[in-house]
Amino acid sequence: MRHPRIHNRFGATALVLLLLPALPAHAQQPLADDPGVAEALHLLDIWMDAAQAYGGIPGASLSVVHDQELVWAKGYGFAHVESEEPATPSTMYSICSISKLFTAVGALQLRDQGKLALNDPVAKHLEWFNILDDFPEAGPVDIEGLLTHSSGLPREAGVPYWTGPDYPFPTHDKIVETLPTQSMLYPPRTYFQYSNLALTLAGEIVAEASGQSYDDYVRANILDPLGMSSTFTDLDDRFRGNRLATGYTARGRDGKRHVIPDYWVRGISPAAGFISTVEDLGRFASWQFRVLEGGDALLDRNTLREMHRVHWSEPDGNTTYGLGFSVWKSNDDTFVGHGGSCPGYRSHLLLRPQDKVATAFMTNGQGVNSRQFAQTAFDIVAPALRKAAGEPAGDPATDETAAGLQRFTGTYQRPLGGESAVLMWDGALQVLSLPTNNPLNSLTRLRHIEDGTFRRVRDNDDLGEEFIFEDMPDGSMRMWRNDNYSVRPAGM
Repeated sequence: MRHPRIHNRFGATALVLLLLPALPAHAQQPLADDPGVAEALHLLDIWMDAAQAYGGIPGASLSVVHDQELVWAKGYGFAHVESEEPATPSTMYSICSISKLFTAVGALQLRDQGKLALNDPVAKHLEWFNILDDFPEAGPVDIEGLLTHSSGLPREAGVPYWTGPDYPFPTHDKIVETLPTQSMLYPPRTYFQYSNLALTLAGEIVAEASGQSYDDYVRANILDPLGMSSTFTDLDDRFRGNRLATGYTARGRDGKRHVIPDYWVRGISPAAGFISTVEDLGRFASWQFRVLEGGDALLDRNTLREMHRVHWSEPDGNTTYGLGFSVWKSNDDTFVGHGGSCPGYRSHLLLRPQDKVATAFMTNGQGVNSRQFAQTAFDIVAPALRKAAGEPAGDPATDETAAGLQRFTGTYQRPLGGESAVLMWDGALQVLSLPTNNPLNSLTRLRHIEDGTFRRVRDNDDLGEEFIFEDMPDGSMRMWRNDNYSVRPAGM
């Protein structure tokens, strides 16, 4: 069984002392060492390992952050399938539209410096902004409209750059040349229309207002100060074939994926160009938690709160957006972050600021629901992190009970295919059916009766059928249920 890679802090100790606020005494021990957190990470690891394998995902990386601690990060599958190069937490992927968050941060930094205002017309900063406008009575497109996708602009920049095989993303000059041939889709402030063109223009405004190239500004004012040394504003040839994972298409009807040819995002970089790692996005998340505590000079905490707050909502209330940030609800909790989808890659960054918990997911296979992976990781681990962050870790009685049941844990091969993972969860031995899209709803709780005999606990706490674990002479173990058995091979 593969074991999770555990990180105590980001970067070197000296950097931590400079950047991180003092933590309470009980938090000095890594949260991953807390029994409840370790149990949750084990469940997450088992589920993610099966999801990657059964889902035919080429490779994936996942990280979990609590406040200033990268609690856990791991890679699954391959960064390069052909050479069987494993994916790791340090593997780079295109993060696609997560790029928009950095553009929005840059714009709000400049707003706070008085170099632009959210209600500034785009044409005030970009003299070449001359799109065809059939709705002049509705007023001009402004910067807030760009950041909230309520500008009325079309989705793309008038070039078929999402079309293979060469994916011809335009240069700055090509965007300027094409814009006069495009038309407004709606009057400003009428509908939500997700727009890569809008965030591309926001990036152009960052460059114009700062007097620097977009790349230079973002690197000097966001990436370098945060220690995000593995994040770049476009796909970089230096990393192709090594740290940058090879991108693959979605699976076709034949179940096969194909390599995506090399491409560059060029002028669309502020909307969809960045490459990064789950470790670096963890740094980005931790920075936001620091900002919200008033502990960082790069951005005022009220500005970040403003960015995280809903600024646009469709009439049905199902589509909500902040300033650059997507804002959504799951199980009555509010989250902020963004997803990304580019040729060969999917990604998602999710933050729950109230809990100071974030998850980041990246994959080099199209057709993967990246938000589901980030959300499921949060749902599994966040409750344990909340508890561990507020209480000293360790309950000897619970640990002793768990130790007595560990011999039954492991992965059992089901006779009709698939697997049953037996693990400790919520103080009891539980059986997780794999693969599954919802691991928390796929657990079967067992109550220990005697020796290797257990019974299923029904939803009303009544006891159901028996689960009987049987040691075999060859070192394997059988798990009997309903007169049939699954097998855990010897040595597992």
